[in-house]
Amino acid sequence: MDTIFALSSGALPAGVAVVRVSGPVTASVVAALAGSTPEPRRAVLRTLRHPDGEPIDRGLVTWFPGPASFTGEDCAEFAVHGGRAVVAALLAAIAALPGTRPAEAGEFTRRAFENGRIDLTAVEGLADLIAAETETQRRQALRLADGALARRAEGWRSALIDARAMLEAELDFAEEDDVPDAAGASVVTESIRIRDDIAAVLATAALGERVRDGFEVALMGPPNAGKSSLLNALAGRPAAIVTDIPGTTRDPIEIRLDLDGVAVTLVDTAGLREGAEAVEAEGIRRARDRGRAADLVIWLDEDGMAAPDDLGDGIEVVPVRSKGDRFGSDPRPPVQRGDFPTVVSVVTGEGIEALVAAIAARAGDRAGGEPALVAHARQRHHLAEAVAALAPLGDAHALAPEVVADMLRRAGDHLGRLTGRIDVEDVLGRIFSTFCIGK
Repeated sequence: MDTIFALSSGALPAGVAVVRVSGPVTASVVAALAGSTPEPRRAVLRTLRHPDGEPIDRGLVTWFPGPASFTGEDCAEFAVHGGRAVVAALLAAIAALPGTRPAEAGEFTRRAFENGRIDLTAVEGLADLIAAETETQRRQALRLADGALARRAEGWRSALIDARAMLEAELDFAEEDDVPDAAGASVVTESIRIRDDIAAVLATAALGERVRDGFEVALMGPPNAGKSSLLNALAGRPAAIVTDIPGTTRDPIEIRLDLDGVAVTLVDTAGLREGAEAVEAEGIRRARDRGRAADLVIWLDEDGMAAPDDLGDGIEVVPVRSKGDRFGSDPRPPVQRGDFPTVVSVVTGEGIEALVAAIAARAGDRAGGEPALVAHARQRHHLAEAVAALAPLGDAHALAPEVVADMLRRAGDHLGRLTGRIDVEDVLGRIFSTFCIGK
């Protein structure tokens, strides 16, 4: 197996850059560059030299002999000054040594997984932690990366294996004295408890995926209602083109915000109207699709008209009257409708702060409480399949013991696929491709 290396810290230039090495000749790499291999897990200051003796930089060297390392292999980290020339010289020096090559995206983490240092749900949590933009996302990703879901899944799987063993012992050795009577009944009772426990965790999947993807708010309304102007005001930059020409916005435009630690995606959509030409009509169709998929629709209308009834069932729609600065002496509606303002103006700022606060509160309510254990569609799929495999247990009195044993096997296999214990080769490339080089 090759020894891999890569820049493991952020973009250059930087105050400090960390280069990571992992593989069988890591000790030789450290000795060649730093003069000798230091005491394990203790950072030491050394002058790093190219194999030809030319000094590269003075930096900290840390040596992690396997298997007690992140990858389970011999590892080392070089912390040097974060200039591009320094890092380039260090990488070139490592590449000049035999048995080394640059790492591919996610290869360090993949080796950790293959060496049993991390399970597949923790890998996904680590990817989420790297990508986390908000405090809520960070807390959820850290819980997953720390193995919270894996521990639950391994507990369920172990219990199902024990139950299956007891049931099959009753089938195969019913006449032996040490096989308990009526083992099948206790197996079913325990398996139903496990099924219900899995179902309870599965119920958090929608919340977990929403925290990970972000709470989505669609700005909808007729043309020239001020949707793009409001999006720009909330973004603090000209993210969307604003003109007086109806139909300027065609494709949905997204901005990401961190509102009180919750990721929120605001979507500016095409104005809804009848009789639009073909291209604008396609934009309107896409606008309706985004509205149906959103967690919340803010319906903007300068005249205070209500949203149409055909936006979709079960969608929360909050009407807001836009362009409040143009009302003059016209009578105004109440200042608040629940938590939301009924009038906003991007010119005077009226209602903007209240609108942001109301969206943040609504997003926080959806993402509040303990971080969810399930945050990925893959995880949700395997948990749902495990629950489905155990679903007929309520009628277990009508099922043959062999059928119950097969149900337990299928449920256990899906839990094994969840953590990566069995049959996951087809998903590994897709998962690790999301990682950056050096992780």
